[in-house]
Amino acid sequence: MPDNSFDVVSIVDMPEVLNAIQQATKEVQTRFDLKNSKSEIVLSEKDSKITVTSADDFKLKSVVEVLQQKLAKRKVPLKNFTYGPIQPAAGAAARQEITIQSGLPVEKSKEVVRAIKDSKAKAQASIQGDLVRVSAKSRDVLQEVMQLLRQSDFGIEVQFTNFRTF
Repeated sequence: MPDNSFDVVSIVDMPEVLNAIQQATKEVQTRFDLKNSKSEIVLSEKDSKITVTSADDFKLKSVVEVLQQKLAKRKVPLKNFTYGPIQPAAGAAARQEITIQSGLPVEKSKEVVRAIKDSKAKAQASIQGDLVRVSAKSRDVLQEVMQLLRQSDFGIEVQFTNFRTF
């Protein structure tokens, strides 16, 4: 019976995202090249989406870049953001939707499990909703699995939580 386990998760800290958006909005309002560009960053926590609007494509890209800098400064994983296409909006403006991926989607969970099984490590991985629980008899095996998962690129940022010994 496995005695040790941990969970592989992908979490985006929404209060940090909100703080980064507030900082980015403040910088956009004061930056000379973006003044009076009617740029706006709106977070919809319910839909896990950020909508960025600006006067044109160039200014929109600048606003998104400022937002990315603020997110990175607050250690929010940028890999968990999916950028939609730039769309024309009313009055010759441009709009872009950014989707926030929080939690492991099923496809990514399957990739994580497959990576663990392919490594031939003596650990069991099981998908439990939006996380993957990894268990093994030895803590050393779990450390090896963590190292393997850190080196792998799944397209999203993974964190390890709930490390416990039974």
